[in-house]
Amino acid sequence: MKNRIIPFSPPDITRAEIDELVDTLRSGWITTGPKTKQFEKEIAKYCNTKKAVCLNSATAGLELVLRLFDIGVGDEVITTPYTFAATANVILHVGAKPVFVDIKKDQFNIDPKKIEKAITKKTKAVIPVDFGGFPCDYDEILDILENNKRKYRPKKHTNQQLLEKPLFLADTAHSFGAEYKGKKIGGVADFSVFSFHAVKNLATAEGGAVTFNSLGNIDNEHIYNKLMLLSLHGQSKDALAKSKAGSWKYTIECAGYKYNMTDITASLGLVQLRRYDKELLIKRKKSFNLYNDCLSDDIYILPPFISNDKKSSYHLFPLRIREFDEKKRDKLISRMAEKGIATNVHYIPLVMQPLYKKLGYSINNYPNAYNMYKNEITLPLYSLLKEGDIIYICDALKKFTKL
Repeated sequence: MKNRIIPFSPPDITRAEIDELVDTLRSGWITTGPKTKQFEKEIAKYCNTKKAVCLNSATAGLELVLRLFDIGVGDEVITTPYTFAATANVILHVGAKPVFVDIKKDQFNIDPKKIEKAITKKTKAVIPVDFGGFPCDYDEILDILENNKRKYRPKKHTNQQLLEKPLFLADTAHSFGAEYKGKKIGGVADFSVFSFHAVKNLATAEGGAVTFNSLGNIDNEHIYNKLMLLSLHGQSKDALAKSKAGSWKYTIECAGYKYNMTDITASLGLVQLRRYDKELLIKRKKSFNLYNDCLSDDIYILPPFISNDKKSSYHLFPLRIREFDEKKRDKLISRMAEKGIATNVHYIPLVMQPLYKKLGYSINNYPNAYNMYKNEITLPLYSLLKEGDIIYICDALKKFTKL
């Protein structure tokens, strides 16, 4: 009998997304236009924020926010080594120094106490990650930034002077729809950056969004306009504004970038957002809970950490195998693949990657990150996953953990 083939994370695309996409293609407007603007408004409404800016990736969002506050050479940005490369690469892109601090023991999220110890006069931002859709400790981080604002030294003649403390920029690539103490993720940090990549809960193939409110004396409309300038070559008008009869003239206000979202991708996002709470998130939660139920009787399996004041978006199902090391974990992944089951590892800590090792970082300084990585395996979790497939996956996993 042939094995089932269970992919890791295929997108959930229905006739509704296809129809919306066809409507966009027939509209005569396929780049940044009315549907992108509508998507921005609906994201902001969903996240209970004043504004959202849609871009071509979450990576673009992280970088633009750093550039908005002139973070660069001589500055430090604190983040976690337990994340995808984009989180820290953008710090290098702007010329600043990534300062990695370890995650909590037996958890995947950054340790706020270690953030506090790492803050210096050079610290200009902190980028925690909502790993797997599970929110970080927002209140703790906010308190630490507030209590240490005396150390904050903004560069003269930069937008850093508009802030009283280091920027709280949350990498929420995994956590669209998650909640922290009853608040939707997106409006808890100063800025939150979501990913709508093909494997994410809400998928637009490629894409992302930055959500925010007013920040101190900085009006949200002012922030929006500045991010729009940075996202499209520094133009005073976008393509939609310039398309109006007689409105051809524009100015270049700054050396911006090419990070805009198109109406083609936004059309997918509009439908996915309409389906999100009513369907997509419900199915993910059901699968997440079924995994927990099916694996609860296996003493070798350490399930994902959960907390009463945090509601996950159920983006990943990351578990750990007790008493396993890297070699045994990798062999387990191969055996699962032989049964037609695609699994993954989230993540190889960045300080173990060649780029960051060359920059002088060492995993020896992050023991909690290594201990989480060495026996971690991520099981398939997506809205199209069938109950029978989950049972099949769990049966195979429990069998192979005992070999």
